[in-house]
Amino acid sequence: MKLYDTKQVARFLDITERRVRQLREEGIISELRPGLYDLIDTNHRYINYLRNRNPDSGERIDYNAERAKLVKAKRENEEYDLRLKRRELHTSEEIERVIETLLINFRSRLSSIPSKLAPVLSKKKDTAEIASLIKYQIDEALTELSEFEGMEEAADDEYKAGNAGPVQKDI
Repeated sequence: MKLYDTKQVARFLDITERRVRQLREEGIISELRPGLYDLIDTNHRYINYLRNRNPDSGERIDYNAERAKLVKAKRENEEYDLRLKRRELHTSEEIERVIETLLINFRSRLSSIPSKLAPVLSKKKDTAEIASLIKYQIDEALTELSEFEGMEEAADDEYKAGNAGPVQKDI
């Protein structure tokens, strides 16, 4: 019977020499003499080790746990689909479009303040009154921003178009 050293075993099993030593220390493979291995026995032991272990985590595969994860994922997917049908979710594109509309409207509103106030403010001398008029216009624009109802309108438009998708309405 021919014996092989750690380097040859590592090359045959396509692992590092360090991993060969680790497997020996864990009792997965065994040396016949110090630093020498029977290649056939070592190969069989290593294959059995791989069959019985999950290579990602180094633990045994629990098929019941994996099945439970699969069932849970399927259930969550079904719940997700149901929420889409109930219009409890919106697509990210839908939200982007609504926010874009909101920001365009707000920008237009703010941009119109100078032209709206310029004729009035040019006749005013009292800085407190000028500040009050400017503050009123800004507050009015902010109130309009806070009362924006575009999400519900966009949601209805998307629903009618059949483009429901994965973003929550509560955001």
